[in-house]
Amino acid sequence: MEHYVRVMPYQVIEQEAEVKEVPEGVELIQAPKIWSKTKGKGITVAVLDTGCDSSHPDLQKQIIGGRNFTDDDGGHPDIFKDYNGHGTHVAGTIAAQENDNGVIGVAPEASLLIIKVLNKNGSGQYDWIIDGINYAIEQKVDIISMSLGGPTDIPELYQAVKKAIANNILVVCAAGNEGDNNDSTDEFAFPGSYNEVISVGAINFERRSSEFTNSHNEIDLVAPGEGIVSTYLNGKYATLSGTSMAAPHVSGALALIKNLANSSFERKLSESELYAQLIKRTVPLGNSAKLEGNGLIYLTVLDHLAKVFDQEVKTMVMNRQASFS
Repeated sequence: MEHYVRVMPYQVIEQEAEVKEVPEGVELIQAPKIWSKTKGKGITVAVLDTGCDSSHPDLQKQIIGGRNFTDDDGGHPDIFKDYNGHGTHVAGTIAAQENDNGVIGVAPEASLLIIKVLNKNGSGQYDWIIDGINYAIEQKVDIISMSLGGPTDIPELYQAVKKAIANNILVVCAAGNEGDNNDSTDEFAFPGSYNEVISVGAINFERRSSEFTNSHNEIDLVAPGEGIVSTYLNGKYATLSGTSMAAPHVSGALALIKNLANSSFERKLSESELYAQLIKRTVPLGNSAKLEGNGLIYLTVLDHLAKVFDQEVKTMVMNRQASFS
């Protein structure tokens, strides 16, 4: 019996021919406030999805190549065109370029490797996903982003994920949209439920857990996943909702974090060390850990804490000086 994986169910709220904005989700995770330090240059993110509209004006300079593992276009390996829209939307959230028009991604100077593993219907065989992961490993990418999932735990898929991580690749996955707004029940989708991946749940712009987001003990963190504006088919833009939209916020954030961390430590950090750097940049929102994991990705939290610490030290010094005067 063949098993299939699909894009996480998502809702297309609106399509637009033109926009000009920094998306609210990109703002919420504080990405613009660290662009003076890095915009992700030199980091490659593999987007395993429905392909991409590589001619989109916000994406064409970011895409460094691609490969098709699906049955679209007769299975031609070099045609990774997106007929669905999901993959193009995800790619834009990660790395839409800064061009004073359209939208801008979390890491606007990161490179995108488009690996098409889901066809025009948003469906794919597990073998396509596994082949896509292995291709990403061969291409020595830094990050794999997967906004897809299925109900079946396939051992070969798990092995491919572990192989990627053994090759020091960060694997980011959407948690899934089968949630019932009840953290006492668990909903699992694979590969997002594997302990080794970075599993991302969704929140809205009021920082509340999305009703559809899966809950279980493997959730690592959350990101904006409702009303997300990004690139879409035929050079247009669309507003979508789903954990599929949350995961690419984290993939883009990791591109920025990897640059910052490698510069600070003056060496390349391991996958586990980079994961620790990611989790250090989260803030709890008061939801159940089964819904939000460690909390919301918030890229400036360390800077904020440093300022608070500096102020506390200054206050202590001033109080001590006053006691001697």
